[in-house]
Amino acid sequence: MRRAKKSLFIKPINQTNSGDFRFRLHSTSNKIGTKELKPCCNSSIDSKLNPFEAGSKNLEKLVATILICVQVWSPLPMFGLDSAYISPAEAVLYSPDTKVPRTGELALRRAIPANPGMKTIQASLEDISYLLRIPQRKPYGTMESNVKKALKVAMDDKDSILASIPADLKDKGSEMYASLVDGKGGLQALITSIKKQDPDKVSIGLASSLDTVAELELLQASGLSFLLPEQYINYPRLAGRGTVEITIEKGEGTFTAEAGGDQRKSATIQVVIDGYSAPLTTGNFAKLVTSGAYDGVKLNTVNQAVITEDGSGKVEGVSVPLEVMPSGQFEPLYRTPLSVQDGELPVLPLSVYGAVAMAHSENSDEYSSPYQFFFYLYDKRNSGLGGLSFDEGQFSVFGYTTAGRDILGQIKTGDIIKSAKLIEGQDRLILPPQNNNNNNSSST
Repeated sequence: MRRAKKSLFIKPINQTNSGDFRFRLHSTSNKIGTKELKPCCNSSIDSKLNPFEAGSKNLEKLVATILICVQVWSPLPMFGLDSAYISPAEAVLYSPDTKVPRTGELALRRAIPANPGMKTIQASLEDISYLLRIPQRKPYGTMESNVKKALKVAMDDKDSILASIPADLKDKGSEMYASLVDGKGGLQALITSIKKQDPDKVSIGLASSLDTVAELELLQASGLSFLLPEQYINYPRLAGRGTVEITIEKGEGTFTAEAGGDQRKSATIQVVIDGYSAPLTTGNFAKLVTSGAYDGVKLNTVNQAVITEDGSGKVEGVSVPLEVMPSGQFEPLYRTPLSVQDGELPVLPLSVYGAVAMAHSENSDEYSSPYQFFFYLYDKRNSGLGGLSFDEGQFSVFGYTTAGRDILGQIKTGDIIKSAKLIEGQDRLILPPQNNNNNNSSST
């Protein structure tokens, strides 16, 4: 059963007969109570009070006035005042401390099911990214401690890290491990940059180390870390990562390169799709891509999204259940949206510019469309203060745009997908026998 949502809900719906593609909006306004301001019967300070007491009285009145004004104009509850203006269940939407990945690359790295030692190294290094955002007096000492912690784990857990890599990839894994520890962009070099207190070099070295961490983790994650529910074992699935290259052609006008250069009639973007977190959704999508189902498909631009036309009537796709991997869990939930207001967050968040997700089925929000997908154009101005979309956890997010993000904002209604190709991950795409591939199959 779907949980009721209290805040803004945005979901793509199918194109109407008149061709008007739009989002359906459901919203409830936050009712913020106002307090009646009454004049004080005696606005003067008692003449018998000494100057210190009189000053204290004035200060108390000033603070009280400020608190009342803030309470009236701010949507946030104040200490000691009625906290019902925003319920605790909605706090995660408004908390500036809500930590969600801010880029597709970060979300994809966190989604890799790897060795615990590697995840500890990754977490220690990712914390430095937050420390680098501090504008002044950056805590270089804390950064150095984080890297040393990561280095110690890498040294102490070397055997288990390498043992997690399949035998045919052992040599490659050993080279990457050596690069992570002592390489030019490794942990030892990162410590040197931190000691020099050069934030630019630290940022570059950190990115290099995290890239190596992700490459090692991908070697360790040779397939799915969980078993699919029995009713879905005959669905197409992607047992790992894949990369899809999509060429967009302008209906009218041209694309402009981000760094200047010639204007172009067509442009290419790349999307990394994540079967570790959404194997059924990525499996169906990859199958459609390899069959050429998206070649020549028209695109529509709607509020905060670029979405494909509904082509479910002309292609054979699988009605995949809503598939969301909750953070901290080891397998996806099916047909169950997350309740962000209760603190549930997905491994692959929608709240990232260039996130790729399936639209809902026209028959039920518990299922994804067999065909229709969209690029989410995340805008923090239309989200809670925690940086979360009000539709977080409601769609099957299955990947992120990793190249050509600047193109997404230039796409207009009427542009078309000239071609879509699975350029990496074909060997991880598992297709069921033809006689078991049924669009609406839920069990065999």
